[in-house]
Amino acid sequence: MIFTHRLGSWDLTRRARVVGILNVTPDSFSDGGLFFPPERAIRRGEELAEEGADAVDVGGQSTRPGGTEPAGPDEEWARIGPVIEALAKRLPIPLSVDTYWGEVARRALDSGAAMVNDVSGLGVDPSIADHAARERAGLVLMHSVGAPSRLHEPREYGDVAAEVRDFLAARLRMAEARGVERERIALDPGIGFSKRAGQSLEALRGLPLLTALGRPLYIGVSRKSFLGACTGAPIERRLAAGLGVSVAAYGLGARIFRTHDVQETVDALRAAEALRELAPEALPPLETRA
Repeated sequence: MIFTHRLGSWDLTRRARVVGILNVTPDSFSDGGLFFPPERAIRRGEELAEEGADAVDVGGQSTRPGGTEPAGPDEEWARIGPVIEALAKRLPIPLSVDTYWGEVARRALDSGAAMVNDVSGLGVDPSIADHAARERAGLVLMHSVGAPSRLHEPREYGDVAAEVRDFLAARLRMAEARGVERERIALDPGIGFSKRAGQSLEALRGLPLLTALGRPLYIGVSRKSFLGACTGAPIERRLAAGLGVSVAAYGLGARIFRTHDVQETVDALRAAEALRELAPEALPPLETRA
């Protein structure tokens, strides 16, 4: 399984990839305000690379439950533009921009970003696919409903896994129809978005169903509320639960992991990969299950 971005390709057959989260926002649920000043955010991006990140995902939009009103494209770019411009020159790894605005995606790609991570799965601004296609950038399509302002309202599903699969299959077709090459697309089931805790678990259990779409599975579970619902742990004590879920998701087919805790996630995945190499019959190659 190959995922291609603007600066190269990731062979995910043997080694999963880890994407470090860099929130340049005043109110993100886990680290809001910590890296809001550009100079602090730039340094944090460098730290994520030093910890072993394969890419850094820069976002200027808080998507936490109960957060403030979404920032418009101009405000979002004012937050992240200086950070992306600086990190694109300094980092030896690709940058991803976390946005659902086409104009922000265009500016980020013009400034050196190699991927676009759209939490709306082209639901807010389908022109994101046009910009990704033009620049031959990587594109992550996430399942969510109600973006930008109603991402976390409770939803009812008949079959969470099947509905997530059908949504992502449709958005995959949309992106391809707008010119994005299939090898440049990854799919994210949107854990914690438009889903209660139990529904997020159902979406995770449904990862093998998503592998049939033939694209890499990208997940983000770091510090999310469903972990707290499972364990009772507050945000600052969800690392162990997040690592456990990430390793389980790896076993179910996920291959790209977005996280605040890069070094720990890298270590956990390397251990899971080592076990898979020793006992391949216990975890068949992803390609045989796709």
